[in-house]
Amino acid sequence: MNSILPSHSTFVSGARPIRPRISVVMVVYQTGEALIESIRHTLNEPLVDEFVIIDNGSPPREAEMLRSLGLTEPRVVLQQGHGNVGFARGANMGARTARGEYIVFLNPDANLQPDCVESLAAAFEGQPTPTVVGARVMNVDGSEQRGGRRGEVTPVTTLLSFGHLTARFPGLANFEIHREHEPLPEGPVPMPTISGACFALRRRDFDLLNGFDEGYFLHVEDIDLCWRARQAGGQVLFQPHAKVIHLGHTSLEHPMKVEFHKGVGLSRYFIKRADSVQRYVIAVLLAPAILLMSVSRPLIWKLTGRPI
Repeated sequence: MNSILPSHSTFVSGARPIRPRISVVMVVYQTGEALIESIRHTLNEPLVDEFVIIDNGSPPREAEMLRSLGLTEPRVVLQQGHGNVGFARGANMGARTARGEYIVFLNPDANLQPDCVESLAAAFEGQPTPTVVGARVMNVDGSEQRGGRRGEVTPVTTLLSFGHLTARFPGLANFEIHREHEPLPEGPVPMPTISGACFALRRRDFDLLNGFDEGYFLHVEDIDLCWRARQAGGQVLFQPHAKVIHLGHTSLEHPMKVEFHKGVGLSRYFIKRADSVQRYVIAVLLAPAILLMSVSRPLIWKLTGRPI
Protein backbone atom coordinates (compact mmCIF):
# COMPACT_ATOMS: atom_id res chain seq x y z
CA MET A 1 0.00 0.00 0.00
CA ASN A 2 1.06 3.60 -0.44
CA SER A 3 0.91 6.18 2.36
CA ILE A 4 1.00 9.88 1.56
CA LEU A 5 3.57 11.95 3.48
CA PRO A 6 4.63 15.59 3.05
CA SER A 7 5.95 16.55 -0.39
CA HIS A 8 9.59 16.10 0.60
CA SER A 9 9.10 12.41 1.26
CA THR A 10 7.65 9.28 -0.27
CA PHE A 11 6.55 6.43 1.95
CA VAL A 12 5.99 2.92 0.61
CA SER A 13 5.32 -0.28 2.49
CA GLY A 14 3.66 -3.64 2.32
CA ALA A 15 1.10 -4.97 4.82
CA ARG A 16 2.78 -4.37 8.19
CA PRO A 17 2.57 -6.82 11.11
CA ILE A 18 0.02 -5.89 13.77
CA ARG A 19 2.39 -6.03 16.74
CA PRO A 20 6.04 -6.30 15.66
CA ARG A 21 8.48 -7.46 18.32
CA ILE A 22 11.69 -6.65 16.48
CA SER A 23 12.21 -3.84 13.98
CA VAL A 24 15.41 -3.35 12.00
CA VAL A 25 16.26 0.20 10.94
CA MET A 26 18.70 0.74 8.08
CA VAL A 27 19.84 4.13 6.76
CA VAL A 28 20.97 3.92 3.14
CA TYR A 29 23.12 6.36 1.18
CA GLN A 30 25.34 5.56 -1.82
CA THR A 31 26.07 2.12 -0.39
CA GLY A 32 26.98 0.22 -3.52
CA GLU A 33 26.68 -3.50 -4.21
CA ALA A 34 26.85 -4.47 -0.53
CA LEU A 35 23.33 -3.15 0.01
CA ILE A 36 21.56 -6.02 -1.78
CA GLU A 37 23.40 -8.65 0.24
CA SER A 38 22.68 -6.86 3.51
CA ILE A 39 18.97 -6.63 2.68
CA ARG A 40 18.89 -10.31 1.72
CA HIS A 41 20.40 -11.37 5.05
CA THR A 42 17.97 -9.17 6.95
CA LEU A 43 14.91 -10.55 5.18
CA ASN A 44 16.20 -14.11 5.65
CA GLU A 45 16.01 -13.59 9.42
CA PRO A 46 12.54 -14.82 10.48
CA LEU A 47 12.62 -12.88 13.77
CA VAL A 48 12.72 -9.56 11.92
CA ASP A 49 9.06 -8.51 12.00
CA GLU A 50 9.57 -5.08 10.45
CA PHE A 51 12.35 -3.69 8.25
CA VAL A 52 12.45 0.10 8.04
CA ILE A 53 14.69 1.46 5.27
CA ILE A 54 15.48 5.18 5.21
CA ASP A 55 16.89 6.02 1.78
CA ASN A 56 18.96 9.19 2.11
CA GLY A 57 19.84 9.08 -1.56
CA SER A 58 20.56 5.99 -3.63
CA PRO A 59 21.59 5.88 -7.30
CA PRO A 60 18.55 5.48 -9.62
CA ARG A 61 18.96 1.73 -10.04
CA GLU A 62 19.17 1.07 -6.29
CA ALA A 63 16.35 3.51 -5.58
CA GLU A 64 14.07 1.66 -7.98
CA MET A 65 15.06 -1.67 -6.46
CA LEU A 66 14.11 -0.34 -3.02
CA ARG A 67 10.76 0.93 -4.31
CA SER A 68 9.96 -2.48 -5.80
CA LEU A 69 10.96 -4.14 -2.55
CA GLY A 70 8.73 -1.81 -0.55
CA LEU A 71 5.76 -2.68 -2.74
CA THR A 72 6.25 -6.45 -2.68
CA GLU A 73 7.78 -7.34 0.71
CA PRO A 74 5.22 -7.07 3.56
CA ARG A 75 7.84 -6.45 6.25
CA VAL A 76 9.55 -3.55 4.47
CA VAL A 77 8.71 0.07 5.25
CA LEU A 78 10.53 2.44 2.91
CA GLN A 79 11.00 6.19 3.13
CA GLN A 80 12.52 8.06 0.19
CA GLY A 81 12.65 11.49 -1.37
CA HIS A 82 13.84 13.51 1.64
CA GLY A 83 17.46 13.88 0.47
CA ASN A 84 20.63 13.23 2.42
CA VAL A 85 19.70 14.31 5.94
CA GLY A 86 22.65 12.51 7.54
CA PHE A 87 22.79 9.26 9.46
CA ALA A 88 21.65 10.49 12.87
CA ARG A 89 18.55 12.23 11.56
CA GLY A 90 17.79 9.34 9.21
CA ALA A 91 18.11 6.83 12.05
CA ASN A 92 15.75 8.90 14.17
CA MET A 93 13.26 8.97 11.30
CA GLY A 94 13.49 5.20 11.06
CA ALA A 95 13.07 4.67 14.78
CA ARG A 96 10.03 6.94 14.92
CA THR A 97 8.51 4.92 12.07
CA ALA A 98 9.37 1.54 13.60
CA ARG A 99 6.84 -0.01 15.94
CA GLY A 100 8.82 -2.88 17.41
CA GLU A 101 9.53 -3.46 21.08
CA TYR A 102 13.21 -3.80 20.12
CA ILE A 103 14.92 -1.62 17.52
CA VAL A 104 18.03 -2.99 15.80
CA PHE A 105 20.12 -0.43 13.93
CA LEU A 106 22.02 -2.08 11.09
CA ASN A 107 24.51 -0.65 8.62
CA PRO A 108 23.69 -1.26 4.94
CA ASP A 109 27.04 -3.04 4.49
CA ALA A 110 26.52 -5.41 7.42
CA ASN A 111 25.13 -8.94 7.13
CA LEU A 112 23.18 -10.44 10.02
CA GLN A 113 24.33 -13.90 11.00
CA PRO A 114 22.07 -16.66 12.41
CA ASP A 115 20.74 -15.92 15.93
CA CYS A 116 22.15 -12.38 15.92
CA VAL A 117 18.80 -10.67 16.36
CA GLU A 118 17.58 -13.02 19.08
CA SER A 119 20.89 -12.74 20.95
CA LEU A 120 20.63 -8.95 20.94
CA ALA A 121 17.07 -9.06 22.30
CA ALA A 122 17.93 -11.68 24.93
CA ALA A 123 20.70 -9.51 26.38
CA PHE A 124 18.14 -6.95 27.62
CA GLU A 125 16.56 -9.32 30.14
CA GLY A 126 16.82 -7.83 33.62
CA GLN A 127 18.83 -4.83 32.43
CA PRO A 128 18.19 -1.20 33.43
CA THR A 129 16.80 1.52 31.22
CA PRO A 130 18.51 2.75 29.16
CA THR A 131 20.63 -0.12 27.86
CA VAL A 132 22.46 -0.28 24.54
CA VAL A 133 23.47 -3.74 23.29
CA GLY A 134 26.16 -4.06 20.62
CA ALA A 135 26.86 -7.05 18.41
CA ARG A 136 30.12 -8.84 17.81
CA VAL A 137 31.24 -7.21 14.55
CA MET A 138 33.33 -9.50 12.35
CA ASN A 139 35.37 -9.36 9.18
CA VAL A 140 34.61 -11.62 6.22
CA ASP A 141 37.34 -14.03 7.36
CA GLY A 142 35.63 -14.49 10.73
CA SER A 143 38.04 -12.40 12.78
CA GLU A 144 36.67 -9.76 15.12
CA GLN A 145 36.68 -6.31 13.59
CA ARG A 146 38.45 -3.36 15.16
CA GLY A 147 36.02 -1.03 16.91
CA GLY A 148 33.35 -3.53 17.89
CA ARG A 149 34.17 -3.20 21.59
CA ARG A 150 36.04 -0.21 22.90
CA GLY A 151 36.93 1.60 26.08
CA GLU A 152 36.34 5.28 26.76
CA VAL A 153 36.83 7.38 23.62
CA THR A 154 38.79 10.53 24.54
CA PRO A 155 40.92 13.02 22.57
CA VAL A 156 44.12 11.31 23.72
CA THR A 157 42.99 7.74 23.03
CA THR A 158 41.67 8.83 19.64
CA LEU A 159 44.94 10.40 18.52
CA LEU A 160 46.91 7.40 19.76
CA SER A 161 44.47 5.03 18.06
CA PHE A 162 44.66 6.83 14.72
CA GLY A 163 48.41 6.36 14.72
CA HIS A 164 48.40 2.82 16.18
CA LEU A 165 50.87 4.21 18.70
CA THR A 166 49.68 2.03 21.57
CA ALA A 167 50.80 -1.05 19.66
CA ARG A 168 54.15 0.45 18.72
CA PHE A 169 55.09 1.77 22.15
CA PRO A 170 54.49 -0.57 25.14
CA GLY A 171 54.47 2.37 27.54
CA LEU A 172 51.25 3.59 25.95
CA ALA A 173 49.43 0.26 26.26
CA ASN A 174 47.10 1.58 28.97
CA PHE A 175 45.68 4.06 26.47
CA GLU A 176 44.55 1.33 24.05
CA ILE A 177 40.77 1.35 23.79
CA HIS A 178 40.23 -1.37 21.19
CA ARG A 179 39.53 -4.71 22.83
CA GLU A 180 39.03 -7.13 19.96
CA HIS A 181 42.25 -8.95 20.90
CA GLU A 182 41.05 -9.66 24.43
CA PRO A 183 39.49 -13.06 25.24
CA LEU A 184 35.89 -13.31 24.13
CA PRO A 185 33.51 -13.20 27.11
CA GLU A 186 31.04 -16.03 27.64
CA GLY A 187 28.05 -13.69 27.64
CA PRO A 188 27.03 -10.03 27.56
CA VAL A 189 29.47 -7.77 29.43
CA PRO A 190 29.53 -4.03 30.15
CA MET A 191 31.55 -2.10 27.58
CA PRO A 192 31.95 1.70 27.42
CA THR A 193 31.54 1.83 23.66
CA ILE A 194 30.27 -0.56 20.99
CA SER A 195 30.09 -0.37 17.19
CA GLY A 196 27.30 1.41 15.34
CA ALA A 197 27.40 -1.26 12.62
CA CYS A 198 24.84 -3.35 14.52
CA PHE A 199 23.30 -2.61 17.89
CA ALA A 200 19.92 -2.55 19.59
CA LEU A 201 17.80 -0.64 22.06
CA ARG A 202 14.39 -1.24 23.51
CA ARG A 203 11.78 1.27 22.44
CA ARG A 204 11.76 2.79 25.92
CA ASP A 205 15.56 3.11 25.87
CA PHE A 206 15.44 5.03 22.63
CA ASP A 207 12.65 7.30 23.86
CA LEU A 208 14.40 8.02 27.16
CA LEU A 209 17.57 9.07 25.32
CA ASN A 210 15.59 11.11 22.75
CA GLY A 211 17.29 9.14 20.02
CA PHE A 212 20.45 10.21 18.28
CA ASP A 213 21.93 13.69 18.54
CA GLU A 214 21.23 15.09 15.07
CA GLY A 215 24.13 17.50 15.41
CA TYR A 216 26.26 14.63 14.08
CA PHE A 217 25.95 14.19 10.34
CA LEU A 218 27.92 10.97 9.86
CA HIS A 219 29.90 8.96 12.43
CA VAL A 220 30.33 9.37 16.20
CA GLU A 221 26.58 9.50 16.87
CA ASP A 222 26.91 5.91 18.13
CA ILE A 223 29.73 6.86 20.51
CA ASP A 224 27.64 9.78 21.74
CA LEU A 225 24.63 7.51 22.31
CA CYS A 226 26.70 5.08 24.37
CA TRP A 227 28.07 7.91 26.49
CA ARG A 228 24.61 9.40 27.08
CA ALA A 229 23.19 6.00 28.04
CA ARG A 230 25.84 5.64 30.73
CA GLN A 231 25.38 9.25 31.85
CA ALA A 232 21.66 8.54 32.27
CA GLY A 233 22.39 5.75 34.75
CA GLY A 234 22.10 2.97 32.19
CA GLN A 235 24.73 0.81 30.56
CA VAL A 236 26.24 -0.43 27.34
CA LEU A 237 26.66 -4.17 26.77
CA PHE A 238 28.76 -6.15 24.30
CA GLN A 239 26.92 -9.32 23.25
CA PRO A 240 29.46 -11.84 21.88
CA HIS A 241 26.77 -14.23 20.66
CA ALA A 242 25.21 -11.66 18.30
CA LYS A 243 27.36 -11.93 15.20
CA VAL A 244 27.32 -9.67 12.16
CA ILE A 245 29.74 -9.51 9.24
CA HIS A 246 30.60 -5.90 8.44
CA LEU A 247 32.22 -5.27 5.07
CA GLY A 248 33.11 -1.62 5.65
CA HIS A 249 34.51 0.94 3.19
CA THR A 250 31.80 0.18 0.63
CA SER A 251 30.38 3.68 0.29
CA LEU A 252 30.43 5.25 -3.16
CA GLU A 253 31.11 8.57 -1.44
CA HIS A 254 34.75 9.77 -1.55
CA PRO A 255 36.63 8.34 1.48
CA MET A 256 38.09 11.73 2.36
CA LYS A 257 34.60 13.20 2.68
CA VAL A 258 33.53 10.34 4.93
CA GLU A 259 36.60 10.78 7.14
CA PHE A 260 36.04 14.54 7.24
CA HIS A 261 32.64 13.96 8.82
CA LYS A 262 34.24 11.54 11.30
CA GLY A 263 36.82 14.14 12.31
CA VAL A 264 34.19 16.83 12.73
CA GLY A 265 32.02 14.44 14.74
CA LEU A 266 34.84 13.44 17.08
CA SER A 267 35.79 17.06 17.69
CA ARG A 268 32.16 17.93 18.42
CA TYR A 269 31.83 14.99 20.78
CA PHE A 270 34.88 15.90 22.83
CA ILE A 271 33.79 19.51 23.13
CA LYS A 272 30.26 18.46 24.03
CA ARG A 273 31.30 16.16 26.86
CA ALA A 274 34.00 18.40 28.34
CA ASP A 275 33.04 18.81 31.99
CA SER A 276 35.63 21.40 32.94
CA VAL A 277 37.25 24.48 31.45
CA GLN A 278 40.54 22.61 31.15
CA ARG A 279 39.02 19.72 29.21
CA TYR A 280 37.06 22.12 27.02
CA VAL A 281 40.24 23.99 26.10
CA ILE A 282 42.07 20.72 25.39
CA ALA A 283 39.22 19.50 23.17
CA VAL A 284 39.18 22.76 21.21
CA LEU A 285 42.96 22.82 20.77
CA LEU A 286 43.09 19.18 19.64
CA ALA A 287 40.20 19.51 17.19
CA PRO A 288 42.39 20.59 14.21
CA ALA A 289 44.79 17.67 14.80
CA ILE A 290 41.92 15.18 14.99
CA LEU A 291 40.38 16.53 11.81
CA LEU A 292 43.73 16.46 10.00
CA MET A 293 44.44 12.89 11.05
CA SER A 294 40.94 11.85 9.97
CA VAL A 295 41.13 13.25 6.45
CA SER A 296 44.68 11.91 5.96
CA ARG A 297 43.62 8.34 6.67
CA PRO A 298 42.45 7.57 3.08
CA LEU A 299 45.88 8.61 1.79
CA ILE A 300 47.57 6.34 4.32
CA TRP A 301 45.27 3.49 3.30
CA LYS A 302 46.29 4.02 -0.32
CA LEU A 303 49.99 4.07 0.50
CA THR A 304 49.93 1.08 2.86
CA GLY A 305 47.27 -0.93 1.10
CA ARG A 306 45.18 -1.44 4.23
CA PRO A 307 42.74 0.55 6.37
CA ILE A 308 43.90 1.85 9.75
